Amino acid sequence: MKRKRVGLLALAGLALLSVTGVAAGSATAATVSDTSGGSADAAARGRGHHDPVIIGHRGAPGYRPEHTLASYELAYRMGVDWVDVDLVPTKDGRLVARHEPEIGGTTDVAKHPEFADRKKTVVLDGVTTTGWFTQDFTLAELKTLRAVERIPQNRPHNTLYNGRYQIASYQEVLDLTKRLGRELHRTLGTYPEVKHSTFFQSIGNPTEPKLVAILKRNGLDRPDAPAIIQSFEVSNLIALHKQVRTPLLQLTSASGAPADFVANGDKRTYADLVTPQGLREVAKYAKYLGPDKAQIIPRDKNDNLGTPTALVADAHQAGLKVQPYTFRNENPFLPANLRSSAEPDAYGDVFTEEAAFFQAGVDGFFADQPDTALESLHAFLGR
Repeated sequence: MKRKRVGLLALAGLALLSVTGVAAGSATAATVSDTSGGSADAAARGRGHHDPVIIGHRGAPGYRPEHTLASYELAYRMGVDWVDVDLVPTKDGRLVARHEPEIGGTTDVAKHPEFADRKKTVVLDGVTTTGWFTQDFTLAELKTLRAVERIPQNRPHNTLYNGRYQIASYQEVLDLTKRLGRELHRTLGTYPEVKHSTFFQSIGNPTEPKLVAILKRNGLDRPDAPAIIQSFEVSNLIALHKQVRTPLLQLTSASGAPADFVANGDKRTYADLVTPQGLREVAKYAKYLGPDKAQIIPRDKNDNLGTPTALVADAHQAGLKVQPYTFRNENPFLPANLRSSAEPDAYGDVFTEEAAFFQAGVDGFFADQPDTALESLHAFLGR
């Protein structure tokens, strides 16, 4: 499919998508072409990297409730080859796609009286959190719930789809990925993220063994797999590096420290991970770095985009590809000078923001609106 048709494809995806069920199969490898383009393309090749990659962050949550099969399918149909899948375990040892184990804000669980007694308070990576948690439900019980829009103040149009979609297991996402790969005649992949590793280990329900088993069962335990494992923690990625050949991505935040560092009394922070020495350590187990975008181009005192840091160059020097998060079209998520108004659900000038990061040398990024991000990418590449 020609890249210049991505806008039409996005509209077609929005108009035609209706996903509620489960498909069959497993995933295969994905790559991005680096054939000759314009001067920007030549610059990208000069950095020694393939074309930047757009990852559908939780699918296409700018248009469908996040982490649903509908959101993932729409992202693929819009043209991305990769989607981000946050993973948390169930009571019966399955992995499901949810941003957090607490599901009160992303499902209709509060409307189910049969689950009222499961509401509780836990300390999740140092944060006291009250709600309903996936580890207290079997997969079958979770399937009786329906997804709802997480940020309706920014995406009121997504509330149209409240109640339509189930919680998806990671296996269902992989099955969907395989089916759509055949239909769309291109290889598709996922970025599974291990959420709250230390917490789930502490309650005897670790995510990593379940993820390793799924990857092996689906033929994804290889260096060229269409899967890239992510985590904000470090020790679990180091352990996974010894258990699977699937590539790894170290996530970092603009503040704070990895939860496993905190739990183990390690005084290092995310800022330490992104120093030249820290990046060399990361490169011993990971191939990718996923920083908060503010670590690449911070905001100035007026909340406008500031001057790029040395992070991209330092990471490339260490042998890491850099894929920051998260790009969103709505005004509150944009630099002040790129907002169109004070309306929280209106779009601002995300194209200018995304162009600045491509110019800064990133190897791709995570986006809530994959069609917009692909438009930015094609403009940068000149094709």
